[in-house]
Amino acid sequence: MLKTKSLARRCGWLLVLLGTGLAGPVLAQRPAFRVVPLGVKGGLAEGNLSAYLVAAAGSPAYVGLDAGSLRPGLERAVATSVLAGPVEALLRDSIKGYCLSHAHLDHVAGLLLNAPDDAPKPLYGLPACLATLQNDYLNWRAWPNFGDGGRAPALGQYALRALVPGQPTPLIGTPLSVQAFALSHGRPYQSTAFLVRSQDSYLLYLGDTGADDIEQTHCLRDLWRAVAPLLRQGQLRVIFIEASYPNDQPPARLFGHLTPALLLHELGALGQLAGPAALRGLPVVITHLKPTAANEALIRQQLVAGNQLGVRLVFPVQGERLLF
Repeated sequence: MLKTKSLARRCGWLLVLLGTGLAGPVLAQRPAFRVVPLGVKGGLAEGNLSAYLVAAAGSPAYVGLDAGSLRPGLERAVATSVLAGPVEALLRDSIKGYCLSHAHLDHVAGLLLNAPDDAPKPLYGLPACLATLQNDYLNWRAWPNFGDGGRAPALGQYALRALVPGQPTPLIGTPLSVQAFALSHGRPYQSTAFLVRSQDSYLLYLGDTGADDIEQTHCLRDLWRAVAPLLRQGQLRVIFIEASYPNDQPPARLFGHLTPALLLHELGALGQLAGPAALRGLPVVITHLKPTAANEALIRQQLVAGNQLGVRLVFPVQGERLLF
């Protein structure tokens, strides 16, 4: 009975996504999260870099998960009527803050470039990420200091709010909260996974990450242990996780990223903790594909061919809404 209930809850999500070739899902439960991808690529495509807006269903207040490209994604979402413009008002007022997984440019460039036109709001991240942002970018050398610390004068537009790993933190101006978990993105560089909560439902977003075996860490294993109970109970609605390179990428040239085989291996580790049945039908949004035509097509093909876990693979499109 518990397995049946869990599967019903797992399948109770609605996906609105054009051009993916996915079969239409069955709606058995109202969505808990609304997601608008503002950027989905893993580098190279300057106007389409990692950035996802997330809101609780029924709430107009978004939080950004990373901010590689903002304005191009907002313009696309307005053009397709996914968001109601103008873009300037969305940027300033609808986005209440950002959770930044790490400070690589393909995850923060949109935030920096749009800072002069933004409104005061918090930036959430682990201390190492925020220190890089403040000291290496917001320092009056690389960029004006829009932060609330660092080199004077600090303009104070962004309040840098350090997260404590594993500790729930309210996301100001939204009904959401977040927990942060450390990831390894090419040792010793740190990235972050964000577990976002809306009432009794959860969305898990992973920034760039390598596999535990290659990184020689247990970061993903610790994360899977933390979320396995939510998966078993049907409360984990979706996982966002990267697949940057095809399977033939040499381990020495992964640079802290995943391939389809490594991604599915890690999801299998989660399934061992939660029970294989708990994974079936779980939406897994594939992020950070390196944008060459050959790479993207091969990564998709390898993910589909290797998916023996029964997860529902989702390939997001910039500016097109997802509901979970």
